[in-house]
Amino acid sequence: MAGVCRLDGQAVFVPGLLPGENADVRLTKVLSTYAFGRLERLVTPNPAIRRENDCPAYPRCGGCACRHMTYAAALEAKRAQVADCFRRIGHMEVEVRETLGMENPAGYRNKTALPIGGTAEAPVAGFYAPRSHAIIPAGHCPNAMPPAGEIADALLGWMRENRVAPYDERTRGGLVRHLVVRVSRIGQAMAVVVINGSRMPQEQEKSLAQALGQAGATSVLLNFNRESTNVILGRRFRTLCGPEVLTDTLCGFTFEIAPAAFFQVNPVQAERLYETAVRAAALRPEDTVCDVYCGAGTISLALARHCRRVIGIEIVPEAIENARRNALRNGVRNTEFHAGAAEEVLPRLVGEGLRPDVLVVDPPRKGLEPAVIDAMASVEPRAIVYVSCNAATQARDAALLAECGYRAQWVQPVDMFCWTGGVETVCLLSKIRSAPHIDVDLDMTELDVTAAETKATYEEIKAYVLKHTGLKVSCLYIAQVKAKHGIIERNCYNKAKTECNRVPKCPPEKERAIEEALRHFQMIP
Repeated sequence: MAGVCRLDGQAVFVPGLLPGENADVRLTKVLSTYAFGRLERLVTPNPAIRRENDCPAYPRCGGCACRHMTYAAALEAKRAQVADCFRRIGHMEVEVRETLGMENPAGYRNKTALPIGGTAEAPVAGFYAPRSHAIIPAGHCPNAMPPAGEIADALLGWMRENRVAPYDERTRGGLVRHLVVRVSRIGQAMAVVVINGSRMPQEQEKSLAQALGQAGATSVLLNFNRESTNVILGRRFRTLCGPEVLTDTLCGFTFEIAPAAFFQVNPVQAERLYETAVRAAALRPEDTVCDVYCGAGTISLALARHCRRVIGIEIVPEAIENARRNALRNGVRNTEFHAGAAEEVLPRLVGEGLRPDVLVVDPPRKGLEPAVIDAMASVEPRAIVYVSCNAATQARDAALLAECGYRAQWVQPVDMFCWTGGVETVCLLSKIRSAPHIDVDLDMTELDVTAAETKATYEEIKAYVLKHTGLKVSCLYIAQVKAKHGIIERNCYNKAKTECNRVPKCPPEKERAIEEALRHFQMIP
């Protein structure tokens, strides 16, 4: 997080500077409308919100962003960050509630992924410095659940003893690339060692499993990744000892988690997040709910307690298998899960007749695909509960859903990633219902009905285009064409102001088809 000050009216962003402070700042980059600076000397600190840093790797490590702030100040900064995204990117004023924080924001993270560097004689584990791949030693992260630090120490000791070289990105040589440790609240710890190879000598496998087991790992797996990529895990795993899956508890359920499956990293806050999402859904016993991007089925099971049926969609096949087993393990019989990309599976299910009363979405950082938004809007659920780890893309998507008839009611930030710059959010979007009306007979010859007064719904426009051209068009594309002709009252949200705000533009052939439909409905001349 960066403080903002002004020089000759221009905004200057200074990492580490807090509101109300005076400092000597050196400009490092000056652009046409804003600049970046480096804090050289803190002249007058703000004792109300500044605190002593408690981690030797901070701020060189890129993991945390606000360890120099009091926890209360960090929570408020995250709330303000979310509100700014909805105002600046979504172009909407929405109630952003106070961030839900932790009673004790330490040792909360159940998954720690550490890149390994250095040399065979002196290997290191840590995190990448901001905007680089320089590893800052931080094997004992204060955010990580134990025994992650002890397992990292054991791996480095094993590498020194066996003269095992760490991976070198420049030469693509060396063996050990990453250590991923997952810890459950029932006392299990899974250690995944990612190697740059297809095998390891059997004697080394045995000694590695023994070393990490003595440090607290209840299972040890190898993962094979020889690709020149930033992706941590390869596709193939080999279990050296212990169970192949981790068992954990959340919201009163027991879950099996595969090494590559998504599971919220902060179980305490995940329960608060899911409780917020379930309350927002306001489910009825007869409801059908679609949980898109369902992961291992954590929120699906929480929803299933309150409705007739839950359909989960997730692109990771292993996660779907986990979700199915988790439902059986917990005796939940009213769920079904589909493996595949949401932008493919959801439209297919909708085409087959799925009509959910409520949609819950928890997409990756890039947000919703246009095909997902279109499918969501076409079934007109009474509510959409949007869970996100990226308020910027959530705000962008909320604006697109507004064009399809949904209003953002409120946003609840949850401090899932304490001391970092990240924040998880739940946004409730409700279907805007038309006001009650009375049918009356009028002699249309007595009225001068203009084109602007003759409206067609999105569904009518889509049906006309499909019938006359064979093309399928989305609410997003219709909104863009309507905005082009000045018949949308709100701002057009397809303007790419930032990287995270990019939206696909309507193809020319579909634009022409939509314009023809608008002419047919007398909405444009």
